[in-house]
Amino acid sequence: MIRTHSAGGDFGPLRAEFSLPESFGPDVLAEAEAAVLDPLAGPREDATGLPFVTIDPPGSKDLDQAMVVEKTAHGFRVHYAIADLAAFVPPGGALDRESRLRGQTLYLPDGNVPLHPPVLSEGAASLLPGEVRPAVLWTIETDEAGEPTSTRVRRALVRSTEQFDYETVQAALDAGNPHPSVAALPELGRRRRELAVRRGAVELQLPEQEISGDPDGGWVLARRPRTVVDAWNAEISLLTGMAAAQIMIDARVGVLRTLPDPEPEAVDWLRRSADALGIAWAPEATVSEFLSALDPGQPASMALYADTTRLLRGAGYTAFDGELPALTTHAGIGGAYAHVTAPIRRLVDRFATEICLAVSAGREVPAWVREALADVPERMSASDTLAAKVERACIDQVEAWVLAEHVGGEFSAVVLRADENKAEILVEDPTVMAKCAGEKLTAGERIAVRLTAVDVEQRKVSFERA
Repeated sequence: MIRTHSAGGDFGPLRAEFSLPESFGPDVLAEAEAAVLDPLAGPREDATGLPFVTIDPPGSKDLDQAMVVEKTAHGFRVHYAIADLAAFVPPGGALDRESRLRGQTLYLPDGNVPLHPPVLSEGAASLLPGEVRPAVLWTIETDEAGEPTSTRVRRALVRSTEQFDYETVQAALDAGNPHPSVAALPELGRRRRELAVRRGAVELQLPEQEISGDPDGGWVLARRPRTVVDAWNAEISLLTGMAAAQIMIDARVGVLRTLPDPEPEAVDWLRRSADALGIAWAPEATVSEFLSALDPGQPASMALYADTTRLLRGAGYTAFDGELPALTTHAGIGGAYAHVTAPIRRLVDRFATEICLAVSAGREVPAWVREALADVPERMSASDTLAAKVERACIDQVEAWVLAEHVGGEFSAVVLRADENKAEILVEDPTVMAKCAGEKLTAGERIAVRLTAVDVEQRKVSFERA
């Protein structure tokens, strides 16, 4: 695996380019410190007896979610505790205003730009193990197939008992000794995945690039590992987000994550792409059924997943109050969906959660939440755009650093998309997405490529077919 030299790795210019804030103002920090000492009062269920666990990437400190998954006589019971940021963020205060400006936490290799001050995001609000924390507790009962039959949401006090990462949970499951709180996760996760395919959910298993530091102070580019625990863990979040969406739709007030269904012409185009790649697609199989059966490790599958991104365009946040919008569903998920499970890292979750709590308790939705529906979607869309640009810029920068001393070298790559005399390729080691010059390139083929140029300042690398 190719690494940068330890001299590389300064993301300061990139942070300046995107005008990323370096810290929080004194008024925001003062309000956060005060909130730690005096969080929102009010009735809370004592759920500290439930053995919650968290599953996050190694080293995470901003822990939004903790779970207990149980098998019952009639199906499954999911207790899902979500960090209660509203307990620490007074409406209209300095924290509220700053979080609206930021929109979400931005993740850079050399440190995060957090949505909330670390005293909250990595401290008093985070569901750290062994600590009693205010939370919003979702309890969802399902039938044997994994379909929800009832949902309860209320404020509670919880205590996480263990902090796990995906690989640790996967290893314990493989060894046959999972933690009791997640022993039922594989069965429920598989059933929720089956339901997702039946709903028509479209999941793209594109290779994801991951940047990590090495002991010499440089950076390593590799393909992000994805265990089945990742997918099962995501299903619990999706289950909760879909339950939240239904609560808001029934109440005719809320904010949803939406994505239009693909146009029939786009699906026809994808079928032609599959045929060109030599991938059989039964006439009666839906897009979801077809994609779920592909082996994501095969070059042809990678190329088709790259093409499938054209089907999933137009994602946004749709707020409503009184009348349902024309679009209430998310094509990638195959149903109505809302963000409520990551309030430490994402602005919209705090507001959507307050709506669900109010509706479930038979109370009026707070005025400050209703007022926010006018601008939260726009703020979230802007922060999504910024987050995508920052992530891409970080990856491009590390690609340039990693490859700077290898101009002229040859690499193995998979062609993802091809035009007349150029293509988009995935270099396999290090994991690099780039443009490649060459004639008669074919999507889905594995080729040898030569690195022809690297511009570190412009964050650009160029390849040609070897």
